[in-house]
Amino acid sequence: MIDNADCPFTLFQNWYQQAETAEINDPNAATLSTVDEQGRPSSRIILVKQVDQNGFAFFTNDNSAKAQHLMVHPFASLCFHWKSLRLQVRIEGMVRKTEVAVSDAYFATRSRESQIGAHASLQSQILPDRDLLNQRFSQLSQGFQGQDVPRPPHWGGFLLIPERMEFWQDRPHRLHNRLVYDKCRSTTWKTRLLYP
Repeated sequence: MIDNADCPFTLFQNWYQQAETAEINDPNAATLSTVDEQGRPSSRIILVKQVDQNGFAFFTNDNSAKAQHLMVHPFASLCFHWKSLRLQVRIEGMVRKTEVAVSDAYFATRSRESQIGAHASLQSQILPDRDLLNQRFSQLSQGFQGQDVPRPPHWGGFLLIPERMEFWQDRPHRLHNRLVYDKCRSTTWKTRLLYP
């Protein structure tokens, strides 16, 4: 049975620590789902870089499709699936931009090449030829030689603030455990079990 913690972040951190040791690659990988201007859903795998009591933070180019969706419809869902552990966590909530200082601090932790890549990529736009991206990267590498790479003004973070978190645990005969946390008031969560 799933341990029923008072706070879903406590349970999430417990499961995430297990995933860090069990998953070979990217235990912080999650599916992010957004909707476009017409209400059509779009999903992609992202890397969640920060988790705390405020929510789940990820970073991207503000001109990307996901960022554009979130600026129009600031509501999204995340799904972590750790197959080797037979665990899944679904998270739904409002999304807001992170503070500039948070984006700056995370950008500073990226490799220099990834920092330059954030400048070189016109994310989600049509790329006529792969050589063009390589040329942009080379030119920017030369341009930033001997200096720190600043965070591009069009690159930053989003914070998903959970209103609902569902913890799923695989069980025999498809009689899975499902525990849902719903935000009732600003500081309390209501828990319920769901049929599998």
